[in-house]
Amino acid sequence: MEVTILGLGPIGVEYSQIFISFGYSVNAIGRSAEGCHRFEAATGISAVMARNVSLAEIADKSLAVVAVGEAQLGIVTKELIEAGFARILVEKPGAAGYTELEDVAKLAAEHGTDVRVGYNRRFYESVIKGRELIAEDGGARAMHFDFTEWSHRIEPLAKEHGVKERWFFHNSSHVVDMAFFLAGWPTEISALATESIGWHPYGRFVGSGKTDTGAVFSYNADWKGPGRWQIEITTRKNRLIYRPLEELQVQPLGGVAIHKVELCQTGPESCKPGFYNQVAAFLAQSEDLPTIAEQAQHLHIYRQMCPNNE
Repeated sequence: MEVTILGLGPIGVEYSQIFISFGYSVNAIGRSAEGCHRFEAATGISAVMARNVSLAEIADKSLAVVAVGEAQLGIVTKELIEAGFARILVEKPGAAGYTELEDVAKLAAEHGTDVRVGYNRRFYESVIKGRELIAEDGGARAMHFDFTEWSHRIEPLAKEHGVKERWFFHNSSHVVDMAFFLAGWPTEISALATESIGWHPYGRFVGSGKTDTGAVFSYNADWKGPGRWQIEITTRKNRLIYRPLEELQVQPLGGVAIHKVELCQTGPESCKPGFYNQVAAFLAQSEDLPTIAEQAQHLHIYRQMCPNNE
């Protein structure tokens, strides 16, 4: 069994080690000689440069992982689809922007390719436990989340053209996807995005609505002010607090005390949170791992929350 991994940075290294633990061999493809050498030093796996490889001539086209830079996600995924790969896991958000994401989803449908989008936070132990508690309590009643970004750290980052300009899609959607994965996707939403911050078309966000599970929700973010990513969900019996997202705290009905929930680690402790469970979900073709078609459907929500990330 073999998996082809394109993109050999830290995320590519992570995926390679996890797939090996599942018994797969890795066909590693990188952009540069330097990147290939770093990957080989980190993993002990031989790597080849993309310019020396014909994707169409790869014998085992059953599985591929796209872990390239954000601006190249859609381009590489389309190349894999056209080369005949059957199943592809592409790092979030799946493409450089909203419009390209729709193009990838359309091409995947035309070729019958199973493309999944890697939102690893869906597979945090905190999320798995939280979903259990929400189900036990009869579902979510209300939710609030905050996807404030730290502009002072993001602005000086060296990124490919268009990545910071679409930072909501490339980064903040981690929080948005996790929140709606827990409490349901909106059937109603009222959203406002305002105040350009130079490198991104909007820097303040606020909104509210109702999800398909019946929960009401609100959100806010101020990229010029202090804050952090966080999610709070209320059920009939508990308030679930994700602050930080990797941890789960619970406040029970009738009390003010908040206690941290002890979580069980799945997979090696050296794995980045959520990645081991995400790969397991990909191999099992779990419904918890969003398809590229589902991601395209969610764009009508993203476009209301943050226009101009096309």
